[in-house]
Amino acid sequence: MKVFMSGNEAIARGAYEDGITFASAYPGTPSTEIMEEFSKYDGVYAEWSPNEKVALEVGIGAALGGARALVVMKHVGVNVAADPLFTASYTGIEGGLVIISADDPSMHSSQNEQDNRNYARAAKIPMLEPSDSAEAKEFIKIAFRISEEFDTPVFLRTTTRVSHSKSVVDLEEPERNTEKRDIRRDSSKYVMVPAKARERRIEVEKRMERLRTFAETFQENRMEINDTRVGIITAGMPYNYAKDAFPDYSYLKLGIVHPLPSGLIREFASKVEKIYVLEELDPFIEEQVRAMGIEVIGKEVFPYTGEFDPGIVETGVTGNRVEGVELPVRSLPQRPPNLCPGCPHRGLFYVLGKLKVFVTGDIGCYTLSFMKPLEGLDSCVCMGASVGMAHGMDKALKEKGRVVGVIGDSTFIHSGITPLLNMAYNKSNAVVVICDNRTTAMTGMQEHPATGFTLQGAATKALDFVELAKALGIDNIRVVDPFDIQGTRRVIKEELSAEGPSLVISRAPCALLAVKQKTKGRGKPVRVDLHKCTGCKTCLGLGCPPISWKRFEDMDDITIEKKTKKQEGVAIIDTSLCDGCTLCLQLCSAGAIEEVAEDE
Repeated sequence: MKVFMSGNEAIARGAYEDGITFASAYPGTPSTEIMEEFSKYDGVYAEWSPNEKVALEVGIGAALGGARALVVMKHVGVNVAADPLFTASYTGIEGGLVIISADDPSMHSSQNEQDNRNYARAAKIPMLEPSDSAEAKEFIKIAFRISEEFDTPVFLRTTTRVSHSKSVVDLEEPERNTEKRDIRRDSSKYVMVPAKARERRIEVEKRMERLRTFAETFQENRMEINDTRVGIITAGMPYNYAKDAFPDYSYLKLGIVHPLPSGLIREFASKVEKIYVLEELDPFIEEQVRAMGIEVIGKEVFPYTGEFDPGIVETGVTGNRVEGVELPVRSLPQRPPNLCPGCPHRGLFYVLGKLKVFVTGDIGCYTLSFMKPLEGLDSCVCMGASVGMAHGMDKALKEKGRVVGVIGDSTFIHSGITPLLNMAYNKSNAVVVICDNRTTAMTGMQEHPATGFTLQGAATKALDFVELAKALGIDNIRVVDPFDIQGTRRVIKEELSAEGPSLVISRAPCALLAVKQKTKGRGKPVRVDLHKCTGCKTCLGLGCPPISWKRFEDMDDITIEKKTKKQEGVAIIDTSLCDGCTLCLQLCSAGAIEEVAEDE
């Protein structure tokens, strides 16, 4: 049966068809849907681990127990998982182990656009790269075959466009799981003390030599000889862009990007007059082909950054745009991202912005609070960095009350616990705020260890942040409701002046949980009494989407006595968008904001 699937859905389907029943991950765009889809299949075990390092260690453990394990993460997640990754390359695996690295060219939802093909080369692990959903489904199966045959972890690299674009996929019946799960003790292979690691290091090189031979005959490497005046070496989604722009050129489409099939590349080079290497981000293939003594054209005409498209490819090759290749450009007003109506982060960051403290931020929805009008966040580096950075700034400044670190609940579990322990141990004076909205909101409302439910919906233990902080040695612990502006301001000011490290837990559920759970929002919608509004614009400082400003000159139907030279206009609230959080009501000193009656 043929169906339309995204690359992420296809990877999940391919794993299921291949009899894979074990998977672990930490959610992160563009990889998240793989696990969400895989967890729906019958007879599988799928978990959200606290972070990518743990997810990989869980997968390694499952593989050593004879299972074929799938581990899923976005590109920056591999940074977190790098420690066990490099050593798992030495030990090899008993069952099978495939790691999805979902890269994000153009940084659609990421803090960088690193090219994780470099991890494959550095860790000496083979890497496959599909170009569409159909290949994604089949490549996951091939990756497990390679893992089992060569006793190695295997990378499957996707990019955002492969992950989220859809194409036709042939569904097949799932294979019966034939794994022989058991423990096989082999300390010389799995205990990486220096003496044993040195022996395994040699085995890694032997394995890489066998993989180089395998790459030469890998069936998913495809040579297409057409017009021999120009040949293009490429892999993944850029292959589709190139075929759109130049359907008649010759191609070497690589299915395996590490190790590269040098013999096949030399053969292709002998058949064409001029060669372009087309790849997003780093000149990974280009540099290796040049090292073979083959003259190619690459990053001198193609950009180092961002996603490609057919127009970029065409311009790189000819300097001209091919008519019909690019989508028409429409002039649309800019619409910057914003926190949702009813978001619990809005009140917190409104307070932080007004307090004028330096706020070390983290990865999450709340990162958007750096923008006007809130301006409540001053840095964002990577997951968990806010806590360690707040401590470091406090030690450098040696002055209490100037630094607040802010981190989300899922992010705190991911990588904030250890730096909070460090704050207690090294006697910090910084304040840390956990934005506890009861979900992993940024990547689509996934569960985590503090929500009380697993990925597959089973009830489980819920982490208590207060008790955890006490166990870590934090004495100053406060819980606030971020929808109470005055209460939140008072508590944070008190903790900024308190001695020792402080933890403030800003606790209120994500506004979208109500949508997910099909329940009502926080409260009744509010509106502006136009006769009472003084035009002070204080409510606009919240940056709440339902609130807008309307000038009197644009209001033909208004007959307000306050239509004076001093007052230019009034605030307007779109009640259809309002979640009833009441933040604006609390800020309005004129009493112009009121709840909408239930019968209206």
